[in-house]
Amino acid sequence: MNDHIHSGDSGNPGAEHGELGDAEYSEFMELAAQEGFDPEDVEGAIGEAGHGPLPVLAVVGRPNVGKSTLVNRIIGRREAVVQDKPGVTRDRVTYEAEWAGRRFKLVDTGGWEQDVLGLDASVAAQAEYAIETADAVVFVVDSTVGATDTDEAVVRLLRKAGKPVVLCANKVDGQSGEADATALWSLGLGQPHPVSSLHGRGTGDMLDAVLEALPEAPEQTFGTTIGGPRRIALIGRPNVGKSSLLNKVAGEERVVVNEIAGTTRDPVDELIELGGTVWKFVDTAGIRRRVHLQEGADYYASLRTAAAVEKAEVAVVLIDTTESISVQDQRIITMAVDAGRALVVAFNKWDTLDEERRYYLEREIETELAQIAWAPRVNVSARTGRHMERLVPAIETALAGWETRVPTGRLNAFLGELVAGHPHPIRGGKQPRILFGTQAGTRPPRFVLFASGFIEAGYRRFVERRLREEFGFDGTPIHISVRVREKRGRKK
Repeated sequence: MNDHIHSGDSGNPGAEHGELGDAEYSEFMELAAQEGFDPEDVEGAIGEAGHGPLPVLAVVGRPNVGKSTLVNRIIGRREAVVQDKPGVTRDRVTYEAEWAGRRFKLVDTGGWEQDVLGLDASVAAQAEYAIETADAVVFVVDSTVGATDTDEAVVRLLRKAGKPVVLCANKVDGQSGEADATALWSLGLGQPHPVSSLHGRGTGDMLDAVLEALPEAPEQTFGTTIGGPRRIALIGRPNVGKSSLLNKVAGEERVVVNEIAGTTRDPVDELIELGGTVWKFVDTAGIRRRVHLQEGADYYASLRTAAAVEKAEVAVVLIDTTESISVQDQRIITMAVDAGRALVVAFNKWDTLDEERRYYLEREIETELAQIAWAPRVNVSARTGRHMERLVPAIETALAGWETRVPTGRLNAFLGELVAGHPHPIRGGKQPRILFGTQAGTRPPRFVLFASGFIEAGYRRFVERRLREEFGFDGTPIHISVRVREKRGRKK
């Protein structure tokens, strides 16, 4: 079995088969063989859909040391923006990469631009976020320049974090540059790996070292400790009422509340008993605009908010009902959905609405939030505490959907009826069919469907909608991947 096939729960006896038990897996593989699918292809598809979280490798370093060029080299295509000047990459970008049969997430933290708090502070903020959420780090240093004060600052962060580090001595284009790479032993991070990310020299040896540093499966940051509190990230635009909501559910003033937007800078973890259960709430700094448009403290606040979402199980998105649903609101929701978190939408200041605003708000919700119609809605007032008791049932509903798993037999009975009653449209004289499928993972639910031909995006959305109608999945995104049978693999 491939190394990258993991389950979210190490105690699952069928962990090597995604989340399928041994008997269910054997029955499924027999079905796949009958339909003419190659066993290795099926195993790979289950692995990709059911791997749970992949190990995360962060690429950090100061501006213009060649991080994006290295990322392009690792992923094997030119996606990261490369330009011979510092600060071209401003947003963090995540890619999936593979080396020697092992898959992992690659985070390009990009270059940093000078801002009000200085370059060193900006580097530290990016590195701090990347290191916090990574399982291992590639620290890129320009060997032609040598170690700078900024490099030393990042080294101190790396030592403090205690994460495995692979030191990449970049821009070693030939034998003459080996001595420059050797000089980087002085950083105290172990062996410098001489690399030319531009020409590919030495990247294979460096990636071998990366695989040794990365865990086979990342440590779960939630749901593993019996009786441990579930993690909830409160997210939303600045001054939407997140701190007020946290204080209200806590029953006391735990967080500074100020009418000036952006008072909260660091996420504040709070253990709060609500509905007879202890929850860990994270009051995150408001997300103001796109990260690369922000400066100073707001910039770092967004990085830490993203980190809080990554660590949470449920994201409660707070929306100010007195204002129109904005692009920022939608972007924040997308952040939570893309992270695969359970989702609850809390509409704040509902008690202040008149009939006219309520009418138009309902129309906005129908049009602007149609893509998350599956998320539980709660109408609350963080100021007065109105309907706060509805928050816990909504969170519990979302968590239940997030962890729901449909047995393979029941899923295929459903798919059979679906395909018979609503076949895929004929395209080019052919009618592709979904032959069978399985749910390979949960948190969030991940399905892999096996088909006779390409399944259009519209039909996939139809399948997702019917899955929700049949099995629930309230409050959770659903991931559906489709594997098409190759003609040469068809058994006569």
